[in-house]
Formats: sequence, C-alpha cells, structure tokens
Amino acid sequence: MTTEDYKILLPTLPKQPGIYKFIDAKDVVLYVGKAKNLKNRIASYFGSAKHKAKKVRVLVKNASRLEYTIVETEQDALLLEATLIKKYQPRYNVQLKDGKSYPYVCIKKERFPRVFVTRKVFKDGSKYFGPYTSARRVQVVIEMINKLFQLRTCTLNLSQENIDKGKYKVCLEYHVKNCKGACVGLESEEEYNEKIDQIKNMLSGRFSAVRRHLKEEMQAAAAALEFEKAQKIKEKLAAFEDYQGRSTVVNPSIRDVDVFTIDTDEDYAYVNYLKVANGAIINTFTLEMMKNLNEDERDLLAYGVRELRERFHSFSEELVVPFALTLPTESDLKITVPKVGDKRKLLDLSQKNATYFKLQKKKQEASRQTKQTPTERILNEMKKDLQMDALPITIECFDNSNMQGTNPVASMVVFRNTKPLKREYRHYNIKTVEGPDDFASMEEVVFRRYRRLLEEERPLPQLIVIDGGKGQLSSAVKSLEKLGIDNRITIIGIAKRLEEIYFAGDSVPLHLSKRSDTLKVIQQIRNEAHRFAITFHRNQRSREFVRTELTEIPGIGEKTANKLLSHFGSVKKVKTAKIKTLIEVAGKANAEKVIRYFREKEMKG
Repeated sequence: MTTEDYKILLPTLPKQPGIYKFIDAKDVVLYVGKAKNLKNRIASYFGSAKHKAKKVRVLVKNASRLEYTIVETEQDALLLEATLIKKYQPRYNVQLKDGKSYPYVCIKKERFPRVFVTRKVFKDGSKYFGPYTSARRVQVVIEMINKLFQLRTCTLNLSQENIDKGKYKVCLEYHVKNCKGACVGLESEEEYNEKIDQIKNMLSGRFSAVRRHLKEEMQAAAAALEFEKAQKIKEKLAAFEDYQGRSTVVNPSIRDVDVFTIDTDEDYAYVNYLKVANGAIINTFTLEMMKNLNEDERDLLAYGVRELRERFHSFSEELVVPFALTLPTESDLKITVPKVGDKRKLLDLSQKNATYFKLQKKKQEASRQTKQTPTERILNEMKKDLQMDALPITIECFDNSNMQGTNPVASMVVFRNTKPLKREYRHYNIKTVEGPDDFASMEEVVFRRYRRLLEEERPLPQLIVIDGGKGQLSSAVKSLEKLGIDNRITIIGIAKRLEEIYFAGDSVPLHLSKRSDTLKVIQQIRNEAHRFAITFHRNQRSREFVRTELTEIPGIGEKTANKLLSHFGSVKKVKTAKIKTLIEVAGKANAEKVIRYFREKEMKG
C-alpha cells in the first residue's frame, strides 16, 4: 500500500476497537493486528519512515489492501486476533503462531458442581464462561467466588448413595471454612445449587449485589485503616467490573453457525457474513451487490446467503439472520432469528459491520470526488497541458547516444503513474544505420519497439517523449505511421536548449512554466533516458576497448582476454601482474605471450 492509498482510506476508518488485516495482491493475509482505536492504530503504519522498523516498512510495501472488522470491546479484538492468526498463520505474526488458548471458567456438570479454570472446552454439558484475556483476572474471579460461596474443590463422587453411606470425611478445606461439608451431608444440594445460580449470574455480568457488597467491605476495611486488605478487595472489584460476561467473538455455547445481515441504500445492498466455527468467529466478509428495480431486502439477503455459502464452502446447518428467510435449495437448514441472547449479539455485530461498510463506501466515493492524490493531480495537469484524450499513465521516452560516430546505441525508459518502471527499461544496439545518423537511429528503435508491442498484443503507452527537437520527432512519427498507430498515441519532442515541447505536425513549440509539474515530469524522464543511454554506451565502449587491447596480443583470443579481465579487473592490472599469477589464470603459454607483448610495446614506446 502507498501513502496515497492510505490517504483515501483515512476518512473512512472508525475509532472503534477491532482487528485489521494486511493482504497482498494474491489475497494472502500478511498480518493480523488488533486495535483499541482502529483509526489511530492503522495510522501508525503510515507515519514517518525513519521511525518505523524495517519489518513494518516491508509489510506495508508488500500489502496491496487493508481490511478491518469492528467489535464491541478491546478484549474481543484481542480474542478475534488470536483466532485469525491461528487460522491464517500470517508470516508477520510468526511469533504468535503457537500461543496458548485463553482461559475459561467452567461450572462442571455434576452433582455439587465444581467451579474451576480451564483452557479446554468439552461438549459434556458443563457451562463455560469466558474466554478471559488475562490469566491473573480469571484467578482473581475464582478466588472471589470461593471466598463468597465456599464451594467444594475435591473431585469426589458426591452421589446421594455415597453421602448416605458415610463414605467420606470432611477435609482441611472444611476446617478452614472454604467448604461447607456437602460430602458428609452438612449442605443440601438445593442450597448448593442456589449458590451456583448466583455464580452464573455473576459470570454473566449480573452482579450488582456482589459489587455493592464488595464496595461496603472495601470501605469498612479502609475505615479500620486496613489499607492492604482494602487494596486486595479493590483489585477483586476491578476484575468483576472489567469482565464481560460473554465475548461476542468467542463463545463456546455457539458451535458452528453462519451469521448474515444486510444493509442497503438506493443503489446497492451490503450483506455481511460472520463464520462461527467451534465457538469463534473465523471469517468475516461483506458482499456488495447492485440492486435491481423490484428486489426487496429478503430477496437480496437470500441471494447473498447462497452466494457467500458457496464462495466460502460453508456447510453449517444453522443460519442466524435478522428476519425469516426461505431458501428452497437448502430446506434442511435451521433458520434462527434471535431476539435476545448470545446469537443476538453476533447478529448485532454483523449488522454493525454491514452498516459501517456501507458508510465507508460512501465516504470513499465522496473522498475520491473531492480529493485527488498528488499523482492524479499531476496526470490530470499533463493531460490538460498536452491536450491529450487520456491520462498519461504510461510514458515512454527514447534517447540516442554515440561517441564520434562509434558504437551508436539507444535507450528507452518507462514511467508509470509518474514513477520509473525500471523492469521495462530497454537498450538498443543500432542495426540498420551506418555512421552517426540520429534521425535514422531514432526511426529504427521506435519502429522496433512498437512493432514488438503490437506483435505481442501488449498495451501501448499513452505518451511518447523523444529526446530531441523537430528532426528526431519527425523520424519517430514516420515509424508510428508505418505501423498505423500514429493516431492512437500522443508523441512529443523536447529540445534541450530552451526546453521547448514540439508536437507532430506543428512547427510552433509549446513553452511551459519552469514550475509546471508537466515540464518537471518530462524533464525527469528525459534525463533518466539520457543517463540510461550514456551508461549503456560507456559499457559498450569499455567492451570494445577490451577487445582491441587484449585481443591484439598474438595468440590471445577473446575467451582468454575476458578471463584475464574478469580476474584482474582492468587491462592496466593485467599489464602489471606477476607472471606467477598470470600463469594461474591463463596458463604458462598465454602468460608468456602477454608478458612478451607488453614488454615489446614498452620498449617501442
């Protein structure tokens, strides 16, 4: 992603908690992150480069787009991030791949249920609350429950038969008042289950009475100057107040369902999809559909459900939707329209994402209409200045180079969206022209370039720049006319002396302001073409020099000459090399020939 891409996205980013994904051009998820405030967190990736780690810069460079999902709380964002990292295994999240699962509070399905912490969820009828994002928090919750309700912690089979037979005796936990002795009949099952019901209310977030009790106890401890005790009670109170009884994105009571909601405007419908598997959201997606005249929300949602289930290969047997649907091809599906409870929370979350996606699209469209990126502004200015029919997204520039008529070469450089596209640069050796004829050389390379593009059925550029005045421009135009494409491409020449812009068939040049972005881009691409041609020409002359200098030695062929040059780096170093080294590189006979040649040349000179 570029900074320009981010600037378009910026006005649409929410300040809510959620997760975001960097995705590359092949739809591979590169990174999954969480955020308390999505807008602020995403902005950190596009700040000053000098303050960003190299890994972050590479991530942003390799990403082609960014997607995000909003959730209710920061804890939900943390949980959804962990779920998606386990699913996608993103390369930039490698340090999180093998992280432990989050802890739950389990109320065991048994007579006189135990309440304990676990990281595994089983389908055994037990009740699970969580997950918790902090192991310390969950331990505080368990300590508080044990202190308030004095539950058993043993694993004994407390059947009525075993209790009646007096099979067990009270343990140390009973004597230190952590248990009321249900194992010996000192507490009835009814009394015990009343405590369990209160614990369920607390873990579901309904603990106003407990909160009131803790505040009173904390105030009493403070009044008695027992500040350490008051601090511990305060920590327990904070654990309850921070805890969300149910996580929206990870809920073990909901196993495998597909959640769908819809939002619409005048022209489009947006169907949001949440995929829940094994109690956790593992995928989110919003489908955008153009509306037809007579389609209502039920028809649109039904179509979206079929499309998304097929696209993501879903075989869930239950759908959670905002209103009743008829899906004739999937009559065995269970259609749920929840009004309250955990599934309703998921439905509300899906609806929030669908609505936000709709708002984001509208803001992006408005932003594009009112704002232009720097590149778009320059391209539009160039189109206007050069009186073009299309934006000059692709520009190709040609330049010739020769030294006193020797080694004539040409170069062609490509700019796309005003930036160099170096993989498309090309060098040309002049094949059909004798001597230093810049006009004929230009005609040859332009013809060769665009004949090949036409043969390979590749797209043509919108603008061609010729480094030279009217003469070189006319030669290039001849080649375009031969190929029959002179009316499909805008072609201009730029004369070096006064930076005049010439058009085909117009003898009067265009003079642009020196501050003009159009002139700056044309000068930049002209200078790049000139640099590229000079470098190529210099290399050609160097190779020619090697051939004429070393291959003049009797008995030394081009292969041996290249071997010597490759090892020593220059003819001068070959000349001053020791005979032992020359023998190692070229053999004794060749080494003697080289030494003899330079010795005789020195004597003559």
